[in-house]
Amino acid sequence: MMILSQKKIEEIAAAVTKDFNEFFYGNKSEDTRRMARGTPIDQFAKDYLGMNVSFARLSSDGSICGLTAYADTEYIVEELGVKRTIPLRKNQILLDVGFIQYGQVHKLCGKRRFTLAHECAHQILFQMESEAMQSAYAKKYSARRAYSLRDLKTREDWNEWQANVLGAAILMPQNEIDLAMWYFAGGKRLVNYEGVFAYRDKLSLSMLCQQFAVSKSAAVIRLRQLGYIEDRPYREYCDPLEVC
Repeated sequence: MMILSQKKIEEIAAAVTKDFNEFFYGNKSEDTRRMARGTPIDQFAKDYLGMNVSFARLSSDGSICGLTAYADTEYIVEELGVKRTIPLRKNQILLDVGFIQYGQVHKLCGKRRFTLAHECAHQILFQMESEAMQSAYAKKYSARRAYSLRDLKTREDWNEWQANVLGAAILMPQNEIDLAMWYFAGGKRLVNYEGVFAYRDKLSLSMLCQQFAVSKSAAVIRLRQLGYIEDRPYREYCDPLEVC
C-alpha cells in the first residue's frame, strides 16, 4: 500500500480537481472572477470516476456511512442477531440510506458529501497502486464471498487517513479555499479558542460552510490543514463585540 505525505495528497487532489473542472465546467473552469465553489461531488463520482452510487441500510445504528470495494463482493450486516448480505460491486459506492430519508437530506448534506468524497478517494488511491497490488487486492476479495466491516477495513487503517485527507482536498480544493477565505475573511486566519470562535470568525466560517456545503467540523479540519486556523486556549477568548 502506498504511503503518501500530506503534500503529495494535495498535489494529487489539485491535479484531479483541475482535470475534473475542465471536464465539468469547460472553458469556465478558469474564470477567476467567480465565487469560490466546492466540488460537485455527485457528478465527480458518477460522471468523472464512473462510479455507481447507491444507498442501503449499512448498519443498525447508522454508524457506517459509506463503503466501496475494488472487486465484486458482499457485505454482511447483522441486526438483532440476524445476518443479511448486501452485494457490493466493483466501481460501486454504497452510502447509508439515512442520508436520503425524509427530513434528513438537508440536515445531513455535508456529511453525505464528505462520505462520498472519502469513498471516491479510496477508489483514486486504488487506481494509483501498481498492477500487482491491484491484482492482490482483487484476489483477496474473491477468495471469500462475504465480508464484515472489520474484514473490509483491516488493511485500511492508514488508507482511511489518506482517504480522509484526499477526500477533503477534493471536496474543498486549496485554490477554492484560498478564494473563499479572501472573500469571507479578507485572507486572515480564523482564531479557534478550543472550539469557540468570535462572532466575525464564526460568521466567516458559517458562510464558508454554506458555500462548500460541508459541516463545520470538516471545514475546520481543512482550514487547519491549509494554515487558516490559529488555535489558542479558551482563557484568551475575548470577542470585541461582547463585554469581556
